[in-house]
Amino acid sequence: MFFRASTGARNMSSEFDTMSAMEMRRRIAAREISPVDVTRRALAKAEATQSTLNAFYILMPEQALAAAKVAEDAVMKGAPLGAIHGIPFSTKDLIAVKGVGYASGSRTMAGNVATVDAPSVERAKAAGGILIGKTTTSEFGCKPVGDSPLTGITRNPWNLAKTPGGSSAGAAASVAAGITPFALGTDGGGSIRIPASFTGLSGLKGQFGRVPVWPTSATPTLAHVGPLARSVTDTALLFSVIAGFDRRDPAGVAGPVPDVLGASRASVAGLKVAYSATLGYARPDPEVLKLTDRAARTFEELGCQVDQVENVFEADPADLWTAEFYAGVGIRLRSFMENQRELLDPAVADVLAPALDQEMRDYYTKVFARYALRDHVRGFFEKYDILISPTLPVTSLDAGKNIPDALTDRNLVSWVYYTYPFNLTGHPAASVCAGLASDGMPVGLQIIGRSHREEDVIRAAAAFERTFDRGYNVKPFEY
Repeated sequence: MFFRASTGARNMSSEFDTMSAMEMRRRIAAREISPVDVTRRALAKAEATQSTLNAFYILMPEQALAAAKVAEDAVMKGAPLGAIHGIPFSTKDLIAVKGVGYASGSRTMAGNVATVDAPSVERAKAAGGILIGKTTTSEFGCKPVGDSPLTGITRNPWNLAKTPGGSSAGAAASVAAGITPFALGTDGGGSIRIPASFTGLSGLKGQFGRVPVWPTSATPTLAHVGPLARSVTDTALLFSVIAGFDRRDPAGVAGPVPDVLGASRASVAGLKVAYSATLGYARPDPEVLKLTDRAARTFEELGCQVDQVENVFEADPADLWTAEFYAGVGIRLRSFMENQRELLDPAVADVLAPALDQEMRDYYTKVFARYALRDHVRGFFEKYDILISPTLPVTSLDAGKNIPDALTDRNLVSWVYYTYPFNLTGHPAASVCAGLASDGMPVGLQIIGRSHREEDVIRAAAAFERTFDRGYNVKPFEY
């Protein structure tokens, strides 16, 4: 049996824009579609949309097509196939790819080339995935929107005047536009969940240390690597490939990886769910609340016990997160802050300066407050299996803006409200689309689980996703 003849990348586009990774995997294994054709189509669409979306920092056509040919030969020979065999994916520019530019979205690192593959990249390649390129990020992941001095503005496929969010900006834009079915992103304060919310995708930040982070991040106590996809099942598929202990990550979680793929098919009946509209301090838009309130009622209809909980936290932990995240990035960029500040994003430089000026006693006071926060959340989850909330307080911002007009009293990151607490605590958390607001833009529902219980997060996200039509999760994008 032979692969059917290619009809050309452009004509294949409508078919593959919405095809799930699970379906792509099945059809490749059945020799119904070709890894080479699928990869060519992904590369063609990536290149064709670059002038509008600007999702990629680097495309890798030669490497990708060579890997696709190897994948195709394996299928034709009847060799054992990996979990994502022949499926194109991308990886964010905060993740190392051997022999490829590794600039972290910064002009200060524009000539840097990685000497190794990050574990997540190694594992995705070993499972048969075809890496087509590296996607854009805000500078060192410091902004929850999609622009940097190195790569310019990345735009949202739902509305090119809007940002896809950040800092995994290009990853979300490329998946939402149908270039690849999934992508690798990073999350140090919400950088997977934020763009997932703004682009109608599913995104997962696993338990801290579940997916190894190496080489060492600029924010090593907060950073996660995880998947963005157009469905929860595809998110679970890629997560199952990249998760697992690696000795190079000192925070790595040992032991078996939870069966998230199995969990994506499970019932949620009997789960104890806490729903918090504000976590105790956020100021969400009424339209966001309308959709997340509906989501809470949906979980009741699915057989869950749902309690409304207003004050999950006694106070907003933004200062604890800011002290940790920006101090780490600030140390990496200290010489540029002192000698070549003009190379940096001005908004990023402005938040790095006070973090670098922290007095040691103040910093360690916040470190111990973070430990207390983590213990508080552990206690909260003694009563509940999952916590649900909005992922973000608003729908997508205009491209090029850093802070929503309604929240200008907040700083560069504190306006996102809902995501950064769970980087401080390390709990697994996901975003799944809750629906569309009146402006036609997606709204995200955040689902947080108990420590080390990614399976509960995926179980809840997938069950919710099954309750209504998901056609909006891919925005038709003409190029």
